[in-house]
Amino acid sequence: MSDENRAEKPKLPPRWFIRSAWWVHRRLYRVSGGRVGLWRPRANRWGTLRLTTTGRRTGQQRSVIIAYLDDGPNLFTLAMNGWGEGEPAWWLNLQTHPDATVDMVGGRRLVRGRAATGDERLRLWARWREIDTNLDAFAALRSSETAVVVLEPRKRDAAP
Repeated sequence: MSDENRAEKPKLPPRWFIRSAWWVHRRLYRVSGGRVGLWRPRANRWGTLRLTTTGRRTGQQRSVIIAYLDDGPNLFTLAMNGWGEGEPAWWLNLQTHPDATVDMVGGRRLVRGRAATGDERLRLWARWREIDTNLDAFAALRSSETAVVVLEPRKRDAAP
């Protein structure tokens, strides 16, 4: 079989390495008082934000740092779980309690999370693919479709 016909699977670091990197990132954010660990998206790179959701089982606040892109007044991200199997806990939490907050370089925003569907999902996926040319190959590592999650602004009076 020629190299052109053989679709190579992308190589991911071991799961322990991915989880350790997340832990270090969150720790840097906490230790720096939020001064390190968040950045705005650029033309060829996603940004990072801190998403705080309400736990679906505990009702407690849960925070995670995730990658995102802007889409007008909305933000969007991928529920990829480090390209591992299963849905990330933050996405399961948002499905149960869609109201959340995001901390970004520019400050805090109140948001409501939902899954993009149809043409919107295709458009946002294509935007992410412009930044990550291996997106489809990484997504193929998962047995289920990776959700594109839209974080829409919400009014201040609707508390989480």
